Amino acid sequence: MNKNLKNNKGALPVRVILITAVISISVFAAAAYLGGYLIVSPMKADSHRHEEAATTNSETQLYSCGMHPWIVSEEPGTCPICGMDLTPKRDHKDDAADIGENKIAYWRAPMNPMEIYDKPGKSAMGMDLVPVYENELSGGVEIRIDPVTQQNMGIRVATAEKGPLTYTIRTYGHITYDETRKSQINPKFSGWLEKVYVDFTGQMVEKGDPLFDIYSPDLITAQDDYLEAYQNYNKNPSPANKRIRDSVMNRLQFFDIRDEEIKKIEKNGAPIHALSIRSPFRGVVTQKSNAVEGAYIQTGATVYEIADLSRVWVEAHIYEYELSTVAAGLEAEMTLPYIPGKRYFGKVSYVYPYLQRKTRDVVIRIEFDNPDLELKPDMYANVFIKTTAGEEGIIIPSESVIRTGTRNIVFVTRGDGKFSPREVTLGMPLDNDNVRVLKGVAPGETVVTSGQFLLDSESRLKAATQKMMEPESIPEATVPTEPTEPTDDFFDDLEG
Repeated sequence: MNKNLKNNKGALPVRVILITAVISISVFAAAAYLGGYLIVSPMKADSHRHEEAATTNSETQLYSCGMHPWIVSEEPGTCPICGMDLTPKRDHKDDAADIGENKIAYWRAPMNPMEIYDKPGKSAMGMDLVPVYENELSGGVEIRIDPVTQQNMGIRVATAEKGPLTYTIRTYGHITYDETRKSQINPKFSGWLEKVYVDFTGQMVEKGDPLFDIYSPDLITAQDDYLEAYQNYNKNPSPANKRIRDSVMNRLQFFDIRDEEIKKIEKNGAPIHALSIRSPFRGVVTQKSNAVEGAYIQTGATVYEIADLSRVWVEAHIYEYELSTVAAGLEAEMTLPYIPGKRYFGKVSYVYPYLQRKTRDVVIRIEFDNPDLELKPDMYANVFIKTTAGEEGIIIPSESVIRTGTRNIVFVTRGDGKFSPREVTLGMPLDNDNVRVLKGVAPGETVVTSGQFLLDSESRLKAATQKMMEPESIPEATVPTEPTEPTDDFFDDLEG
């Protein structure tokens, strides 16, 4: 070192300054460390005093108001705000003990998670049931509330039950004609209408009532041929004459001539000038075309259209997501605005195999008996279809579910004022404002139906408080090393 200083006299001041600076930095670091230690030590002692004070305070019984929890007193008494008696405040150690519990919530089948039981045993496939623990279903922190506070919060509960899944679809529909009970009167021969018995649309006709009398040259010819064949058979009842008579009779029947008319021709021995065409069944005339006396009717022209309204159809509309629950044979009810309070009962007879392009719904057909003709075509109706999935499931009130948008939470009571949040998987909505639970609740468990939002707030607040009270790890202080004298290489690097 001295040799180098003698050979480089010009560098002496620089090296002296550098050595002085390094020594100063080392001394400052050591002083800072000692000062920090002296500062931290009182803080640690202070924190120990706070912990001892907290331990002493936790051993003291505190009292609070159920309506105003911020009112806390070391002695029993009444609330200065509402005048209610103060209740003992529960120790947080008990809460921590409750949280640490890991109880079995229910048992499920290993191959079917939706097959839930409240006791161990065998599944429907004969396999051992698998336990599902509380911590697997928890949607928050379990809490405990005393009975007085529960009453003030208005907490109500209901029992999860296993039963048939019944859902009533409420929709609209309109009444229309039964297409299998409509008929058109189309003569199979041409002729002139000599007399008309039904002369306006909407007229009610009974089965066998005459509609009109028609004169037709073709009918006159067919009657003459039949009379000749009939008389020949009576004179000589041979098989050949019988075949001819039957052949001509069939020709008259093909013209829709009734057997009564044919017997009348046989009795009179002369053709009937104008034959009567009668109604095939009871119904209402829904269409009348050129049915006036003296009108000429072409072969095959429609004169009347008759509909039997003793049974009608109702075309109801359901959405796509409801299609899987509807099938032919389901019972249905219907109400009409113009007859309040009266219900009509029918059955679903057909589900159309396509959707309506504009409304994006499916039309289903329901049949209703209409003996008094109260149901009139094109009426609007309110339709109720009772659907069932053909199976049983777990049912809880819909109001017990807290829907956050991303998950569904229910609070389950565990006795002694304990309430545990559960995340559940919901199924289809049911009647009586119920809902099916696929996962999360077992039959027989008790769920909260009122006041669960206050429980949820308490559970979240308690979870946040516990996170804030968790002890944080303090990093260990690093002791600085002893300063070393710089070497010649250090100064050479600086000069270089």
